Amino acid sequence: MLTRDELLLPLARYRTDEVVVTTMSTTRPWGRISDRDLDFASADSAMGHAADLALGIALAQPDRTVVCLNGDGSMLMSLGTLAVAVDTRAANFVLFVVDNGAYEITGNQPFPAAGKLDFAAMAKAAGFPLVFRFDDPEAYAEAVPDLLRAPGPVFVHALVENGHEGPISRSASEHARYLQSSLAGWSRTMRTALNGDPSDL
Repeated sequence: MLTRDELLLPLARYRTDEVVVTTMSTTRPWGRISDRDLDFASADSAMGHAADLALGIALAQPDRTVVCLNGDGSMLMSLGTLAVAVDTRAANFVLFVVDNGAYEITGNQPFPAAGKLDFAAMAKAAGFPLVFRFDDPEAYAEAVPDLLRAPGPVFVHALVENGHEGPISRSASEHARYLQSSLAGWSRTMRTALNGDPSDL
């Protein structure tokens, strides 16, 4: 099983100009290691829709890879996104399911069938051409460059230790810059970056 750092640090190390959409338990940890205008926190009221949002960005920006760090409970709420990603042939879409077995930021309640669901098998059944499952940090770290460059859609089921992240406040008390802004404000920031502003690099 991976720690949160073992999941995120290799991704940050090999990332170039990819959009990274986070949600729930990965939002604060990612914001502690990345401060880019192409980071987007989908951690507000629409739980379960980070993957939909990320897929939409990927379809609108076909020349830029979009990575979604989705939660396990969030993925369970929107399994239809798997079929849509395959049907749209989103070759620039990399969908992670960060499986810690719980709704972490609302109090670590276990999600339905936690520890029993095989998200990788679901992705294969939906038709994802590339599906990976990682519980070993070294194997995962070695694979990250290929995950970011492979023609997709790509699906990654990562087994990660549970943590203790709480609800997101979107205020000056947050360390991550993308959480200090309102959702609407940061949406404008990222749109500027996507349109070629130098601050995206």
